[in-house]
Amino acid sequence: MQILDDKYYDRLNDIAHAIQSSELLQKYREDESEENYLMLRRAFEPAIAELYHEVAEHAPLQLIDLEKTLLNPVFEGLFMPRILGYSVLRGEINEQYRYVRPNDHFKEVLLAICSSVHFDHLKKRIGQSIQVGFALSSDIWITNLLDQIHNRRIRYFLQQQKNERYRDLKERQALYQRYIRQFHNEFFYSAEFPQTRGAMKANFSALRLFLLKRFEAGGDNTSLKAQTLEFLANPEFQNSEEYVQMLALVGNFLDLTEEERQQVAQHFTREQVNFPDFEGHYLAFLAELYQNHAALMTPEADLRMARVVSLCRPGRVADFYRVAQVIHSLGYVHPDAIEAVRDFYNSHEGLSLENKCLRLLMLHYFTRWFKGISEMEYGDFFEMSKIFHLYMRIFGNQEFNQALEESAQAYLERLLKVYTDRRGKDYQDIRKFAKGQMVEMGLLTEKEADKIFRVRRSRRKVDEEA
Repeated sequence: MQILDDKYYDRLNDIAHAIQSSELLQKYREDESEENYLMLRRAFEPAIAELYHEVAEHAPLQLIDLEKTLLNPVFEGLFMPRILGYSVLRGEINEQYRYVRPNDHFKEVLLAICSSVHFDHLKKRIGQSIQVGFALSSDIWITNLLDQIHNRRIRYFLQQQKNERYRDLKERQALYQRYIRQFHNEFFYSAEFPQTRGAMKANFSALRLFLLKRFEAGGDNTSLKAQTLEFLANPEFQNSEEYVQMLALVGNFLDLTEEERQQVAQHFTREQVNFPDFEGHYLAFLAELYQNHAALMTPEADLRMARVVSLCRPGRVADFYRVAQVIHSLGYVHPDAIEAVRDFYNSHEGLSLENKCLRLLMLHYFTRWFKGISEMEYGDFFEMSKIFHLYMRIFGNQEFNQALEESAQAYLERLLKVYTDRRGKDYQDIRKFAKGQMVEMGLLTEKEADKIFRVRRSRRKVDEEA
């Protein structure tokens, strides 16, 4: 966590002073009505939100300090329900949809709300956040939290937010997914960069999640360069899987100056020599990025990383980026690119990590193509299917083939929603192609084609009384 810059702290002080000296606050204190508290919120929360989003975009590592400052009673509980939601979602979760480690910041924010003189107004806006936070936490953690609440009425309110249905994994997962959609377009992730190898081992997954979220959201990531480059320069972190992943994150997704790029390239080359199976770790992480963070894995990311890797140096990673450069520069439909893919694939074991990365790279190209083509351009689909079939034969991989088949079938279903006249030329052309070439290429089975184009006849009503 970084300390909040003075320029932001000064603006917070100005907001706090404006709140405390406002007539709206004096009016609210006279009757403590819901209506007057709402007027106070409308007057001052926009300024707090504007400052918060500015810090989130330009100095995300300072967010925790900002949130802790906003818990001060001088802010009269404003924006605290939003901070509670951010703290719930910022905690790292595992595949069981439980927090990987106790979410102490969620606890800190919740206790501040519970001790606020405005609790009766705030509680109307925090129920869902508490439900999610409790669903992701352990029973012991919740019990310890409740033991710190001495007000019986408030403790009872919190107990009501612990729902037994969320003991079920599917229910917990659905709750989390519904909740996180409300924050889809907001920047609120933060993290701490470790200073020791022990802290790095314990907290790197949270740091990695933060960086990936930032890269996916876009925006200004300049403030992160100094911290990530400092991480790479720390000898204590070298020769570890986490270090390899940081190299991949920095090399693929940060725009570096020439001097910074050379520094990262030196780190990369050193790890290739010193860390056992460095290339296997790197390619495994690259495949994970292709599979789970598809939006990030653009040709620009590959070409950015290719400038870090020493392509003249023999190795599996250099092999991959050399063929990736050919694909990105010529285009995957170019005969020379197709031949380069074939040569690369045949010279490596079919299930090798470098071949897996190549399949995923090509699959990304095809997936983006399907997303971009309209129903009016189905003739292009007829032509492109030949390219699909060519790559399916080169790779001979069931997962790759199945992914392409699903994309092709989804597009076919889009076409049939537009071209509904079974006697029309468009429908007949599509039907002929699907039942002929698509079946021949393996994009459809005969049974699937028959099912898609089967004419459903309505049953005649039988007059039972006749």
